[in-house]
Amino acid sequence: MGKIEIKRFVGYVSIVMLTMCPAASACGRADAAGGTVADSSARADSAEVKLSLFFAGDLMQHMPQINAARQQDGSYNYDECFAGIKKEVERADVSIANFETTLAGPPFSGYPKFSAPDDFLRGVIDAGFDILLTANNHCVDTGRKGIERTLTMMDSLGVRHLGTYRDIREREENYPFVIEKEGLRIALLNFTYGTNDLPVPVPFHVNMMDTTEIAADLEKARAMHPDVIIALPHWGEEYQTLPSKEQRDMAEWLMKHGVDHIIGGHPHVVQPIELLDEGRSLIAWSMGNLVSNQSKPYTYGGYMVRMEVVKKGGEAVLSDHGYTLYWVSRPPDNGYRHQHRILPIDFPDSLLTAKEKTLRNTIRSGMQKILKKED
Repeated sequence: MGKIEIKRFVGYVSIVMLTMCPAASACGRADAAGGTVADSSARADSAEVKLSLFFAGDLMQHMPQINAARQQDGSYNYDECFAGIKKEVERADVSIANFETTLAGPPFSGYPKFSAPDDFLRGVIDAGFDILLTANNHCVDTGRKGIERTLTMMDSLGVRHLGTYRDIREREENYPFVIEKEGLRIALLNFTYGTNDLPVPVPFHVNMMDTTEIAADLEKARAMHPDVIIALPHWGEEYQTLPSKEQRDMAEWLMKHGVDHIIGGHPHVVQPIELLDEGRSLIAWSMGNLVSNQSKPYTYGGYMVRMEVVKKGGEAVLSDHGYTLYWVSRPPDNGYRHQHRILPIDFPDSLLTAKEKTLRNTIRSGMQKILKKED
């Protein structure tokens, strides 16, 4: 795990939970605000409840990735892609990533309008991800069919999601998203700066980075009595390794309005992690890509954030935190005909080609400088 630099800021602590349930679900009795009420299995306030959260960056699918995953029978297989991180993803109680493509069905496409095989989603789920974020600038790349079919596939395969909705009613019933475990409760918010100037088809809804809408969402979230609120914005400037003024302004606004932690994405490269308010709040400005075929500096690596929360005596605290660096090896660099492989930064040299080792060393050095990591 990496170290995190502590800086001054506004905000306060609280933290998280398990048993994933939308805002009004069978996990508990829905209250007037659309939240959940803890069920009879909730622990007494004096008992200790722990929960670990795991966050990863942008799940992208460019055509070289899709072509590399194609099997002889016409299906697609992503087992090798996620094998290097599967254990770490599964080790957390709840793992979350940004699903930055659509599932509009064949013909498949990469940049600029993404549409991936359904098997990519199956690979993501098999890797251990529990919740997927869908509010990003590519969520309406393939129009009505893409946004609707993506939601349908996620629902049919049983993976939870937040950020885009079939209509306002579905959003009101399922947002803010609540995770709960034995009295430990977290509210998640996901929104995007835009959709690449593509219109959102009626009646669908995409959560936008609009302070009026977010303020209303935060008011609703607070009525659910969460121990912590985490914002998951899709924001910032692509390929910039420092947060923009707009990001910092938005982060300050979010924390002044009750957000405890912020885990961001979109720039496709890593940006620093900061602990604020004497370590009680965490901001990961950008985790970078989880997997892509991009080649610009720092785009083939990133970090994954882990947070552990403990609640006892009615108080939730951030008990542990850290990050793990990783990088993406691509064919033909890895000597394989197929598969982009997400690998830990400390993956054994003996299992890498000479070109892979050179690429790994370059991305490791670059990311450590960005994160001000000394070792």
